[in-house]
Amino acid sequence: MNTQGYHYVIEASGCDPKVLTDADALKRILLESAKVGKMEVRSTYFYRFSPQGVSGMVIVSGSHISIHTWPEKGYAAIDVYTCDIDSKPEETLNYILEKIGATYAHITEIERGIEDEDGTYTHTILSWDEAPQEE
Repeated sequence: MNTQGYHYVIEASGCDPKVLTDADALKRILLESAKVGKMEVRSTYFYRFSPQGVSGMVIVSGSHISIHTWPEKGYAAIDVYTCDIDSKPEETLNYILEKIGATYAHITEIERGIEDEDGTYTHTILSWDEAPQEE
C-alpha cells in the first residue's frame, strides 16, 4: 500500500449552529461526503456532548473523516485524510462545508507519507482560505 496521502485540516466558521448540534445530521453529512469523495466507509462513531457540541469520526478504507463542533461559536474543526489515490477528498470537504452552512473556511492540505531517498518520511503543507461564491 502507498504511504503517500492527503490530509486536509479545515477550520470552518459561520456554520449553522442547529446542524452543529445534531449528531444524526452530522453523521448523515459525513457518510454522504464519503460517498461523494469516492471513499469506502468501514466504521462510524459520533458523540453528542452536553449541553452542546458533537465529535464524530468516519473510518474509510484510505483513513478517516472527522468533525468536532462548537455550535455556540458556529465553528467546526474538520479533518479529511486519505491515502486512496482514487478518492476525491476535496469533493468530500466541499460537500461538508456546504451542508454545515460554513461562510468561511481556512483549509490546510498536508501531503503526507512522502518517502525520502534515505527511507525517512516527510510532508508538505499548503494553506488557503475559501468563502462562498456569490451567484
